[in-house]
Amino acid sequence: MSTFSLYFNLGLTHILDINGYDHILFVIALCALYLPRDWKRILVIVTAFTIGHSITLALVTLDIFRINSAVVEFLIPVTIFITALSNIVKKQQNFKGGSLQINDGFALFFGLIHGMGFSNYLRSLLGRDESILMQLFAFNLGLEVGQVVVVAGFLIISFIFINILSVARRDWKLVVSSAVAGIALSLMMNAKFW
Repeated sequence: MSTFSLYFNLGLTHILDINGYDHILFVIALCALYLPRDWKRILVIVTAFTIGHSITLALVTLDIFRINSAVVEFLIPVTIFITALSNIVKKQQNFKGGSLQINDGFALFFGLIHGMGFSNYLRSLLGRDESILMQLFAFNLGLEVGQVVVVAGFLIISFIFINILSVARRDWKLVVSSAVAGIALSLMMNAKFW
C-alpha cells in the first residue's frame, strides 16, 4: 500500500469509525437544518469543517502549536452541543437561502478544535518525517470523502423521513438536533478535565 493510500484510508476511517462518532455527530448537527436539495450548501459547510480541521491538524502535527489533549477532548463535544443547540433555537426562515450562515462559521471555527483531537496520533505515526505535506493532504482528502459519505447517508435518511414519511422539517430538525445535543452532553460529562 502506498503512503498516500495509507493516509487517505486513515482519514476516511477517522470519520467513519463508529468508535470516533463525535465527528459523525458534528457533521450531522451541521446538516440537520438542510434537506437533500440543499446538497451544495451542505458541501460548502462540510468543506469549511475540513479546512478548519486541516489547519490545526497541520499546525499541531508540525509542532507549531500545542494544546492540552484533555482540554481538546472536552471541547469537541462542546462544539457538537453548541451546534445542535443553535439548530434547536434557530427559526426556519434563518436557514433558507445561499448566503453565509452561522453554521459556516461553526464548521470552520469548530473544525479548528476537532483538528487538534487527532493530531497527536497523526504526529506519532509520522515520526520524524521531514516532509509530511503529502501525508496531510492524503489524510484530509480521506477525511473529506468520509464526511461526504456521512452526509449522503444522513440526507437519504432525511429524505425518507421528510419526503416519504411526511415528518415536518421543523420536527425532524428538532428531533435530530436534540438527540445530538443529548449525546454531546453525555460526552462532555465523560471528558471533564477538571
